[in-house]
Amino acid sequence: MSVRSMTGFSRVTKNLPAGEVVLSIKSVNHRGLDLHFHVPPELEALESDLRGIIKERVVRGHLQIHLAVVRTAETGASVLNRPLLDAYLRAFREAAGLLQAEGRPDVSAALAIPGMLGTPGREEIDDCVADAARDLARAAVTLLNEFREREGAATAAEIRQRTQQIYGLVERMQDIRAGALPAFQKRLRDKLAELLQGTQVDPQRIAQEAAILADRSDISEELSRLRTHAEHLDQMIVKGGEVGKRLDFLLQEMNRESNTVLSKTGGLGELGLTITELALAAKSEIDKIREQSLNLE
Repeated sequence: MSVRSMTGFSRVTKNLPAGEVVLSIKSVNHRGLDLHFHVPPELEALESDLRGIIKERVVRGHLQIHLAVVRTAETGASVLNRPLLDAYLRAFREAAGLLQAEGRPDVSAALAIPGMLGTPGREEIDDCVADAARDLARAAVTLLNEFREREGAATAAEIRQRTQQIYGLVERMQDIRAGALPAFQKRLRDKLAELLQGTQVDPQRIAQEAAILADRSDISEELSRLRTHAEHLDQMIVKGGEVGKRLDFLLQEMNRESNTVLSKTGGLGELGLTITELALAAKSEIDKIREQSLNLE
């Protein structure tokens, strides 16, 4: 399965003798799977079926599912509920008598009372609509996932590009680190010469002190782990599937290695300053990848 974004939209319709059935799904990012349904009251019992259909093929995201039925004029023809109307008129006259007020019943208000207008054959129509809604849910999820895969492919391409940038930054830091020991020796020799003012110092001692300084500032392990994590990240994106949560953990580890590099390169002069700039650039790429990964399923 390809990498999927959690952002997407789909809308499908189906025409029936009873009318037009419309189902749409809109999704945005979320830590888990969060489904919200908006269905006509007579089809609320169908929500469980629709939920099951969607959960089979969507793992994460906040989804808004809208189901609407636009009935045709023939099937939408209404029948007046005479018993309810008679009850309304009796109540109106009784209230007018109690209040000693004159007035005439409002027809518009009466027709707006729930149940005043009924639709013949409604149960049979709703059976057809329910079957259509289930079919539409399957079709809508398919279209939604196609949309999410297109968005995911674009995000994956950007993440892989930024991963390549991290590779390049790590290689540059490794090259600088490889030439750091001679630089440390020279820096220590110059510093000692300045302090001792011409007094001879054992070259072996200088080498030992430079080696200690280099060891304390060595970032080879951190760079090696950072590169390994970047390779793992790239492999995860290529493999696809549900990568969002795994990427979050991996990016935390990469950020930790970058911070360690920064903590070890302070006070090392020009070499340290250059490595610091490169490590900050790597952290920037990691943060940008994290922003993108938050929207992946």
